[in-house]
Amino acid sequence: MRSGVKVALVGGVCTVLVGGAGYGAYNLLSALHDPAGSGSGGTAAARTGPPSGGEVEDASAKFLAAWAKGDADEAASYTNDAVEARPLLGDYATSAHITHVTITPGARHGSTVPFSVKATVAYEGRSRPLAYTGSLTVVRGLTTGRALVDWKPSVIHPALQKGDTLVTGEAAKAPIEAVDRDGAVLTADKYPSLGPVLEALRAKYGDKAGGSPGIELAVRHTAEDTPGKTLLTLSPGTPGKLRTTLSASAQAAAEGAVRQYPESSVVAVRPSTGEVLAVANHRKDGFDAAFEGRVAPGSTMKIVSAAAAIDNGVTTMNGPAPCPDSAVWQSQTFHNLTGLEADEGATLADSFRRSCNTAFVKLAGSDRMQADTLTREAEDRFGLGRDNWKTGIVSFDGSVPAASGPDKAANLIGQGQVQMSPLNMASVTATAVTGTFRQPYLVPPGLDHRELATAKGLPAATVAQLKSMMHLTATQGTAQPVMAGFSGDFGAKTGSAEVDGQAKSNSWFTGYRGDVAATAMSQGGGHGVDAAGPIVAAVLRTGG
Repeated sequence: MRSGVKVALVGGVCTVLVGGAGYGAYNLLSALHDPAGSGSGGTAAARTGPPSGGEVEDASAKFLAAWAKGDADEAASYTNDAVEARPLLGDYATSAHITHVTITPGARHGSTVPFSVKATVAYEGRSRPLAYTGSLTVVRGLTTGRALVDWKPSVIHPALQKGDTLVTGEAAKAPIEAVDRDGAVLTADKYPSLGPVLEALRAKYGDKAGGSPGIELAVRHTAEDTPGKTLLTLSPGTPGKLRTTLSASAQAAAEGAVRQYPESSVVAVRPSTGEVLAVANHRKDGFDAAFEGRVAPGSTMKIVSAAAAIDNGVTTMNGPAPCPDSAVWQSQTFHNLTGLEADEGATLADSFRRSCNTAFVKLAGSDRMQADTLTREAEDRFGLGRDNWKTGIVSFDGSVPAASGPDKAANLIGQGQVQMSPLNMASVTATAVTGTFRQPYLVPPGLDHRELATAKGLPAATVAQLKSMMHLTATQGTAQPVMAGFSGDFGAKTGSAEVDGQAKSNSWFTGYRGDVAATAMSQGGGHGVDAAGPIVAAVLRTGG
């Protein structure tokens, strides 16, 4: 706000404190009842250009005052989309039962005004205080030239998106008490990145876990199968116990690890069963990229590509896979990471552990590597890309479409049209080291009689070669810097995926130790060992 001016909006009462308090209060209160902004001086020409600081302050003050006093029509008239704004502003008092609203603006930053809301949610004799912060932006109206609040549902509450509503009443689902594989209670307070996962579990299993719903203020989404978000609980209801496959110790390690790297996600699974041991995200957008991400996996995909080459007789672990400085396929030139020396006499194991792109690009030229060879390997043996995984919550199954032209080669190095999530690549590693595809799951399938996906898996000889190459990568190759100190049965594969318009590549890393396989991805994290590698190593050290 302007220097020396403080505005408090309390249930529609607007007080302005300036040097001449009475004059300032009168002018602003008068303006609140002049939505068209015409004043008494006649019609002015429509203004153009960005709103001035004074216009931003006046427009935001008018909007917030009308909202605070519960006048949806008036508040909507101060936005650039009154038709969309009016219903949600009206529901704030009627459907959400939010009363005694106090809105306090903060200091203006350009055309944006932050504010804090304090109110009471009252429903059927129960009430609880509500407090949160938000912000709005003032823009110039395209036709009127007025300074108006740029309407978005998030103006009312930051959790709201287009099509959402705020509702107070009986919860759509009973609460759950999610527990790990050993009975330890899992909460969003203790494991913050589990928040969206727990909401999803409640939405799907709340009516199967034996609890009874409480009373809450919640965000309800348009799509019925999308879990809502509880904002305030007036009456907790009775939670039903839901046993998950998670391991509290692995989850704690995963949470701590992703917090060290922005935009990071990790998943750990038990290869012998398919049980998900940990899922953690550290992202500004709150998206569950660990389960639902759809991005290129970079060189971690070479596990599947190597398996395809072995299973289709293109080469073997000790067979030829030369690594030139560059390789051309279908008029596109591919290069290795800077600093990787060429090795024309390299074996597949050599090129795998050094993560040589050109060696895998050259595999595309084999008569036995057809347009759909990698697709068939991914789908038939690794269980990917069939859209039939039933993990217990929403998840992505991976995508490896058949490709010709340059994308045939690009797919082999985890670029092109290939899309994966950390969950998918953790499953790939689990399949590679056991030979059996066991669909990952977070909730035991017996609870709701889900039929898990199946695939034929890998021949024993292929498994032996993949494990050996992953172990070499962890001890003598690109993964060695973060896998040093591990002993016993372990291995890894690094990856970095280039993204158009992104300065640094996405960091990928997948690895296993004993009966735990884990994959991490850090968007913009650089090379595999820079960000994703330390995350995976931290999870593997817990042992599940």
